Amino acid sequence: MTILFGLWPIADSIRIAFTDSSTALSDAPVYVGLENFRSVLADTTFQSSLWRTLLYTVLAVSINVSAAIGLAVLLAHPALRRGRTLFKLAIFLPVITPDVASFIVWKWMFNQNFGIVNHTLLSLGLPPFPGVTRPVSAFATLLIVEAWQHVGLYTLIFLTNLQLLDRTLDESAQIDGANGWQRLIFVTIPQLRPAITINTVYALIEFLKTFTVIFVITKGGPNFSTNFISYYAYTKFTGAQYGEATAIATILFVIVFGLAASAYAYLERSANR
Repeated sequence: MTILFGLWPIADSIRIAFTDSSTALSDAPVYVGLENFRSVLADTTFQSSLWRTLLYTVLAVSINVSAAIGLAVLLAHPALRRGRTLFKLAIFLPVITPDVASFIVWKWMFNQNFGIVNHTLLSLGLPPFPGVTRPVSAFATLLIVEAWQHVGLYTLIFLTNLQLLDRTLDESAQIDGANGWQRLIFVTIPQLRPAITINTVYALIEFLKTFTVIFVITKGGPNFSTNFISYYAYTKFTGAQYGEATAIATILFVIVFGLAASAYAYLERSANR
């Protein structure tokens, strides 16, 4: 079953990447070798979408993992006893919310005419947020929405690991005069390295493949500023350029696998030093 529903579609997609688009889905496809890959790699739109995807991934991973550590530490603090379960539920709820539905709501919230975001900002005497109407703010909008959607999962993973830490190390550091910030940096976070590795690799895979939020909110705009690799492959596919579309998907697969494996190996080596 794994081969049928998992590996076979991947293998067939890679096969199509070596065929001519006009015959890719026919019974007698014409194989063109690496022509689709050469065409894609020479495409300036693909090149810009690649760098844009990598930049977005770096920012999204950094924001989500850092925010998750901060939220987990706050939720694990002894002072937060009342309402801890409610806060956990509030943070994790977006994770189990259907992504398309939540992205549509976010799109309404950032709407320039009736969105609650700008309504609130204007009522406070602040300038409106451009939302998806400008390249930089559209980029920021996606980061905000994706953080809301995913950070809860990373937080719960960190929170679970915090409950397994050796408390004697923290107590010893406190006796030695270390303040809360020093204990967090030099005692708590080093013990969270396994969880940091898991969350970083998972987030890396997740954000390199970002598609749904773009499809729902920005459609790759404005001015192609959110035209990431996955969405660019989709536009190629809808344009019946099946060979180039699957070539882009294959390149993305190699990038995701390579970067995820490299990040995992690097973080594992760092944890074992």
